[in-house]
Amino acid sequence: MLAAIFGVEGHSLKQEERAFFRDVQPFGFIIFARNVSEPQQVRDLIADLRASVDHPDAPVLVDQEGGRVQRLRPPHWRAAAPAARFGALAQKQAQTGAKAVFLNHQLIGAELAALGIDVDCAPLIDVQQAGAHDVIGDRAFGGDPEQVAVLGRAAAEGLMSAGITPIIKHIPGHGRSMVDSHHDLPRVPNSRAELAKTDFLPFRRLHDMPWAMTAHIVYEAIDKDQPATLSPKVISEVIRGEIGFDGLLLSDDMSMKALNGALPDLARRSLAAGCDIALHCNGKMEEMKQIAAGAAPLSKAGEERYTRGRRQVGQVKSGVGRIAKLDQVEAELNALMA
Repeated sequence: MLAAIFGVEGHSLKQEERAFFRDVQPFGFIIFARNVSEPQQVRDLIADLRASVDHPDAPVLVDQEGGRVQRLRPPHWRAAAPAARFGALAQKQAQTGAKAVFLNHQLIGAELAALGIDVDCAPLIDVQQAGAHDVIGDRAFGGDPEQVAVLGRAAAEGLMSAGITPIIKHIPGHGRSMVDSHHDLPRVPNSRAELAKTDFLPFRRLHDMPWAMTAHIVYEAIDKDQPATLSPKVISEVIRGEIGFDGLLLSDDMSMKALNGALPDLARRSLAAGCDIALHCNGKMEEMKQIAAGAAPLSKAGEERYTRGRRQVGQVKSGVGRIAKLDQVEAELNALMA
């Protein structure tokens, strides 16, 4: 299968999209708000996506963090609070905050599982920094790296308890970005020692998670020329080395404007740098064809990381046992947040 994840354009799969996916056999798919109307439509779309490839268990991803980043919204899905609200609770009472995060993500996980979605692009464990661009902002659990790590693990374990694979992001840290990487390339001038004590710390604490997503950020003290997604040095020395992450490594969206260059070359460079999967989100057919032209088959190491991650999620889910009725979980969460 191709080491790529693709989006689609609308609420249902077009014949051109179906034929393309049948031809290139992508590793998986990602859905966005543009693909969502109501629960049965989402379930049908996901079933069609998986039927378009030869691996019927193809992962299907969504960004469902809570707050301003959630693709599934009321009236059909719960409006989850942003991470910063849980961080504020944890500052007052650490155990209460962690419990609330776990329950919140258990509820998110249950909603995703009911649709057939099995991977959530969460939790975001970037460390909030004063004066940085609001692209992270209240999506972060806060500015204390240790607290972010604790709450990030609670979030990941909540998702896994419902059978959902979490993706920690944006490794090795997006909190210092002074521009929005959807539109511009951020550059971080801080020393490697300072980054290690702050930005890298939550990722180091959660290095055992099954998936991670890279940051489209230049860390000048490590590689002044290339963002992490395209940097063999950042991936090998920091992500795989200093942080110790050995799970499936997914690029952030290849169509974001932080990356400069032809899409086939960007896909090729991201995989050559050490990403296992190239992610492309906007569903534009011509761009997807370019990504497919530059991508390669999933490596043996990538296959092993994916298999190990699925086993890890299954072990957490089976260890939790039966989840209480969701209305009871939500009532407990609301009581903690009151």
